[in-house]
Amino acid sequence: MRTVLSALLLVATWGGAALAPSTAAAATPDPEASPGLVAAMQRDLGLTEQQARTRLAQEKAAFALQPSAERVAGADFAGTWFDADTGRLTVAVTSRQKAESVRKTGADARVVRHSAARLDAVKQRIDRLKAPAAVGSWHVDVRANEVVVQVAADRIGGADVKAFLDRARAAGPVRVETVDATPTTFAAGTVGGDPYYTHQYRCSIGFSVHGGFVTAGHCGTPGTFVRGWDGSDMGWFQGSSFPGDDMAWVSTGYGWWTVPVVIGWGQTSDRLVRGSWEAPVGSSVCRSGSTTKWHCGTVLGRNETINYSQGAVHQMTRTNVCAEGGDSGGSFITGDQAQGVTSGGWGDCSTGGNTWFQPVNEILGRYGLTLHTA
Repeated sequence: MRTVLSALLLVATWGGAALAPSTAAAATPDPEASPGLVAAMQRDLGLTEQQARTRLAQEKAAFALQPSAERVAGADFAGTWFDADTGRLTVAVTSRQKAESVRKTGADARVVRHSAARLDAVKQRIDRLKAPAAVGSWHVDVRANEVVVQVAADRIGGADVKAFLDRARAAGPVRVETVDATPTTFAAGTVGGDPYYTHQYRCSIGFSVHGGFVTAGHCGTPGTFVRGWDGSDMGWFQGSSFPGDDMAWVSTGYGWWTVPVVIGWGQTSDRLVRGSWEAPVGSSVCRSGSTTKWHCGTVLGRNETINYSQGAVHQMTRTNVCAEGGDSGGSFITGDQAQGVTSGGWGDCSTGGNTWFQPVNEILGRYGLTLHTA
C-alpha cells in the first residue's frame, strides 16, 4: 500500500492490443516490459534480456490464441501448454483431423491417446480416495498425457502408500513420481512489517477486488479480523475455504481502499492488473509476497490436488517459483494478467522448490467478486 499511488502513474504495462496468432513464433519483443520484470526473469529463468522480452511477447500471443484453439479441438481436446523452445502454443488432441484444424488457428498440435475429459475423470476418481501423508499431490500432466502422483521418496515403501497407489492405478493411466518433500502452507507467525496480520498469522494480499482483496483460505476463517502492514485496522475475512480449496476474501474499510496493483518491492515496477486470462502450462509467471518479495518461474501444471497435513486441496496450479512462510495469499501474475494466490509448496528461495497457487478466477466465481482492473 505504501507505493501504490505512485505506481499507478509510473508502472510500465503491456499494450492493450493482442498480437495476431500468426506472429506467435517470431513475436516482436515488448518494448514496455519493465526493466525490473525482465531482470527477475533473467535471474530466475536463466534468460538473456532479449530472450526475456521476446518470451513475454510470445506468451501474450499464446494467451490470445488459446480460447479459439480449444474451441476448435472440441471433444478431442487434451490440454494446452506454451512451448518455450518454439515460442508457440501447443494443443493436444486425440484426432488427427482436429490436429489439422488446430494448426489452422496458428497453434501447434500434438496427437495423443487420452482426452482431457478422460484424464480429468481419472484424477477425480483419485480425488475421492483418502491419501496418506506421504502422498504429496496428483495432477494431469498434459505433455505426458497421463495422471502423475507424487510421493515422498523416503516413504514410498509404506503399506498405506502402496494401497493408495494400487487404487490410483486402477483408475486409469497413472504414473508415480518420487519427490524430496511434500507441500506445506506458507503462512507465518505475526512479525513486524508487511503486509497484513491476523491474531495468528502474517500473510500476503493477493489481488484487489471491489470491496476488498482475495488471499489464501488457510490464513483466516470468516469473521477473522485483519490489520494492515502498519498495524492499523483493515477489515474482516468474509469468506474462506480450506482445505478442499485454499481461497478467501477480505472486506476492507477503516480508510483502506483498493487499487489494481501488484507490488514489485523495488525489484520491478509495480504491476498494473488488467485482467485474469489463465496462462497455459509452460508460461512464465511471477509471484509477489511479503517474505521473499518478487520471484519468477514457470507454470508446471494445472488442476492439481495437493495433500496438505490439514487435508487435500483441489484444482491448484503448480509452479517452480520459490516461496517461504508469510508469502501465503500473495499474487501470482503473468504480464498484466492475474493468475492466483499463493497456497503452499516445498523448498525455499535459497534452494528452490515448487509452489502451488489457487486460481483467481475460481475465487472470483465462488464469492461473486469483481477483480479491480486498470
